[in-house]
Amino acid sequence: MKIAVIVGMNSEAALLPPGIPVGAAGGVTRRVTELAERLLAEGAEGLMSFGIAGGLDPTFQSGDLVVGNAVQWEGETYVANPAWAARLLSSIPDARKGNIAAVSRIAATPEAKRALYQGGATAVDMESGAMARVCAQAGKPFAVLRAVADPALRGIPKSVFVGLSPDGSPRPLAVMGALLRRPWELPGVIRVGLDSQAALSALRDAVKIVGPTLGM
Repeated sequence: MKIAVIVGMNSEAALLPPGIPVGAAGGVTRRVTELAERLLAEGAEGLMSFGIAGGLDPTFQSGDLVVGNAVQWEGETYVANPAWAARLLSSIPDARKGNIAAVSRIAATPEAKRALYQGGATAVDMESGAMARVCAQAGKPFAVLRAVADPALRGIPKSVFVGLSPDGSPRPLAVMGALLRRPWELPGVIRVGLDSQAALSALRDAVKIVGPTLGM
């Protein structure tokens, strides 16, 4: 079965096996929808949401892997393909299953994360929701494989918000400009960078295990 992948950042896309169609949405909901529809129209028979996520379960640490059972998005719950999720869980050591909360704006505070956790989700990202909705409308299977970057009790500095372009490429100069206005956020920005690297490293290892089929 031919699959394609939706990511938020180009750094996530770079971890995927060669030849897999991928769309980088930069966390923009409209772009996720457009990319998901295009990939299905081009022949993909299923989609995976892949990349880093925010932790909602307080027991998750940076680098922990999550396989989505379902995605909660705008009052709806979209169930991931059970067989695909089961293969991912059986293949990847220490991966944990859980519901994914999808948001259109970064869940930047512990309070925001706590509210999503109380709603039944264990991790949060900005791409899975729109992708899952497109798959549901098209009658196509989907899966979610995410690695926790920022844990539940850790907030995200505002300077990080400007760090990603809609095409998924980084904007380091924008982050530097934001830090000039909020220099006290520098330690937090460094922490986000370290957390993200731990998450990307975990995803890289997971891809080596599941191989070019990504578990499908």
